[in-house]
Amino acid sequence: MFGRRESVPFAFLSDADAFRSNVAPPPRERASAGELAGRWLLGVCVVAGLVGSLVIGMPALSTDPSATGTEQSEASDKR
Repeated sequence: MFGRRESVPFAFLSDADAFRSNVAPPPRERASAGELAGRWLLGVCVVAGLVGSLVIGMPALSTDPSATGTEQSEASDKR
């Protein structure tokens, strides 16, 4: 019943790692004008948000109390 087994060459398994396909992938499609405009607009919005946050946040980062125009509270005065 199981008298004779056929030998199987396993050399092809080691060759599978080095196998490279000769079929090139299809070229990428070019972005349409609307997609390019959307990417550009998104980039401008991100840069404008960063610049706006710096402009709004700069007075809070200032260490000079006279530059902010705020007065000291009465609780900080020692009488």
